[in-house]
Amino acid sequence: MRRHATLWFWAFVGPFALGLAVFTCVPLLWSVGLSFFDAHNSVTPTRFTGLDNYAAMLRDSAFRDSLRTFLLFTAFIVPVTYGFSLALALMVNRVRWARAFFRSVFFLPAACSYVVAALIWKMSVFNGVRFGLANTVLGWFGGDPVAWLSTTDPPWYWLVIVTVRLWLQAGFYMILFLAGLQRIDPALYEAAAVDGARPGWTVLRHITLPQLRATSVAVLLLLVVNAFQAFDEFYNLLSDARGYPPYARPPLVYLYYTALGQGQNLGLGSAGAVILALVIAVVTVAQARWLRLGRTDGDG
Repeated sequence: MRRHATLWFWAFVGPFALGLAVFTCVPLLWSVGLSFFDAHNSVTPTRFTGLDNYAAMLRDSAFRDSLRTFLLFTAFIVPVTYGFSLALALMVNRVRWARAFFRSVFFLPAACSYVVAALIWKMSVFNGVRFGLANTVLGWFGGDPVAWLSTTDPPWYWLVIVTVRLWLQAGFYMILFLAGLQRIDPALYEAAAVDGARPGWTVLRHITLPQLRATSVAVLLLLVVNAFQAFDEFYNLLSDARGYPPYARPPLVYLYYTALGQGQNLGLGSAGAVILALVIAVVTVAQARWLRLGRTDGDG
């Protein structure tokens, strides 16, 4: 077996590499190529259009509004999810009994399908009728029923979207923070206690957060990418896309209707997908440089 180590390596890695190439790399390259052609109702390029598809997408006010809105959505949902996940991790890490139980309970929503969770939120929790869970709780305090997913002001559907994303994602990032917390040397906390530091914000700021820097950078990068890739919950919660303003749809939902909607303009949709990928890359690189990804405290 040692003489055929390379053969065994490709025997195990080959199927995954082949699937990655066929189902990920080839479609990505084909989509980039398709963005330079006129392709209606077909994935086969017909007429070369150059950068016309890109210019059309950048001139589309609905697409620009969607990008601007989701830059703001990312700026909101990322710190909220980060803070909520970190708070859960800190609480679970301090539990001295049934820690595995609480860890499993909070992580369990991460295994739930986004489609299933969105439908539960839409049909049971925030369905807008008097007997829905959210309106029932409001009724206990004398509040009137709210049409949570209506298109009228105020736009309560953002509350529905934010809560379902928090429920689905917080447990996963909590596990990452827990792993980081368990790697912190307890001697640091003992030394801080000897120096007179009281448990609370001082210890969190000067010991816990600096020791969690690598985990925090990874979590923030994942949160930014996931925010721009939002699709399932928006598509299922806001199923009637015509009734909502363009900025209420994330870029992926807008591109879905562009490429697979009534017009089925796959060339235009591919150009929009490339633009979105470039926006995600620019934001991610800027965030990585701001967070000094890959640098140590001794680097200049």
